[in-house]
Amino acid sequence: MNSEQQYISLFEQCREMICHHSAEVLNQVRDQAFQDFRLSGFPSRKVEEYRYTDIQRLFEPDYGLNLNRLDIPVNPYNAFKCFVPNLSTSLYFVVNDSFYNKALPKSHLPEGVVVDSLKNAAERMPDLIARYYARLAKTGEDAVTALNTMLAQDGLLVYVPKGVKVEKTIQIINILRADVDLMVNRRVLIIAEPESELRLLFCDHTDDDRHFLSTQVTECFAEENAQVELYCLEETHNKNVRVSNLYIQQEANSRVRHHTITLHNGTTRNLTRLTFAGEGAECWLNGCVIADKQQHVDNNTLIDHQVARCTSHELYKYVLDDQATGAFAGRVLVRHGAQQTISEETNQNLCATKEARMYTQPMLEIYADDVKCSHGSTVGQLNDAALFYMQQRGISLQEARLLLQTAFVNQVIEQINLIPLRDRLHYLVDKRFRGELNKCDGCKLCK
Repeated sequence: MNSEQQYISLFEQCREMICHHSAEVLNQVRDQAFQDFRLSGFPSRKVEEYRYTDIQRLFEPDYGLNLNRLDIPVNPYNAFKCFVPNLSTSLYFVVNDSFYNKALPKSHLPEGVVVDSLKNAAERMPDLIARYYARLAKTGEDAVTALNTMLAQDGLLVYVPKGVKVEKTIQIINILRADVDLMVNRRVLIIAEPESELRLLFCDHTDDDRHFLSTQVTECFAEENAQVELYCLEETHNKNVRVSNLYIQQEANSRVRHHTITLHNGTTRNLTRLTFAGEGAECWLNGCVIADKQQHVDNNTLIDHQVARCTSHELYKYVLDDQATGAFAGRVLVRHGAQQTISEETNQNLCATKEARMYTQPMLEIYADDVKCSHGSTVGQLNDAALFYMQQRGISLQEARLLLQTAFVNQVIEQINLIPLRDRLHYLVDKRFRGELNKCDGCKLCK
């Protein structure tokens, strides 16, 4: 049985169960997603967007799925604290692909702000969810998005009404927990209405030494004059496969900052699609990857300038050791009429060994004549002269390598506006390069 057929058969056999444990709004798009997936199948590496990651191979194993929504015994508050010193957050958990509502934060969110199970929210406010759900994540354009849409039963909703400013950072801990090899399909819907402000910190962790495959589809709407900051931190293990698709739409004069930090993983494939739909908007896409052993990290981005007078900044940096593989494909599309666009795209990579591999493909596609756009990419190794200079002054070779690698990624870390998080990441990056345990304080896997 090929990798597509097992999911086609699964859906045909379990469709009633899947729908029964979900909400009508999610079910309304499920059959169309199934038809799109059955028609397209998983992309091969001949497809440009997937040329660096073998999606078909990743989905071949026979994983278990919790379609009957059996209760998973876990107390995430005891398992993971993910403490960031001096940063006060409203803390929520998603266990596998279900919102954990057995114990919620004692701190109160501003009036009208909703952080809740997507399934529950779809039952309580179906009109709101129907207006946004699956509007950006089009199942006919991506097979992983189609698969996620046809199987996802729950997820997370973050809703901020017009004019509301959420002062406290909302922290979401995604925990993978199972006694068997498991596949999870998680949805995230973020709605920031006009003139609202929101900061979100996502932390991905694994609680068991099992093979996990997770698909996540996130839709983020930043409406007029909204400000949204998304921080995504992955600290899983080498048996974890993570395929994440993020769709962002920005309206006029909105500001979005998205930072993705991969500190420890198995195989990670991140797709980001950002669309400027209103004039005067600005975005920052930043990424930092530290990988070793046989780890694989692939970031594929598209910034679509559909309208005039928008600005995009993109900076991704990789440090690869041992036999790690990295890939970056960043495309900036400036459409007809998108005059006075400003865009800068940079990808810089450091291969610490001869066996490490980096594939980089920055792209500009411009159909307007009044623009300021630049892009560039570098791949290199540690500077021998700098290493020699530092050793001459009593610094060991190991420490000299660590200092140069840390300095290399600091440019990305310094782009983070949350100073406590920035300081915490400096600490975690240092521990990661030293080969020490890299989990957050309080994680029971560190003990």
